Amino acid sequence: QVQLVESGGGSVQAGGSLRLSCTVSGLSFDDSIMGWFRQATGKEREGVACITGPGMATYYIESVKGRATVSRDNGKRTLYLQIDNLTPEDTAMYFCAAPQYTFLGPRDYCSHGGSDGSYWGRGTQVTVSS
Repeated sequence: QVQLVESGGGSVQAGGSLRLSCTVSGLSFDDSIMGWFRQATGKEREGVACITGPGMATYYIESVKGRATVSRDNGKRTLYLQIDNLTPEDTAMYFCAAPQYTFLGPRDYCSHGGSDGSYWGRGTQVTVSS
């Protein structure tokens, strides 16, 4: 059984930072592209940052480029997302996800993985106040 458990969300003021974590079990973590997605109230889910299994390639949505870092520790089966200089527009539920089938790379997964074919965690809420 695949399980993804997120942690690290919270309420912060604009300009602050958060580091999200996602612990994964039940799949071959080392080989799996992984991604962080988010969904704000009233908006569609979007891929924020995705990373290959070895961690050598990443993709970021334009709105977080330069402020976010996705990383992984395969020995700990854990995925991370650090976001700095948070803005109210970053307020959303953040989900960790792993694909159920093959995607071409992290950009492909972030662009298409949110709609179909993923395992999902329950999410962790990030709220940024101005």
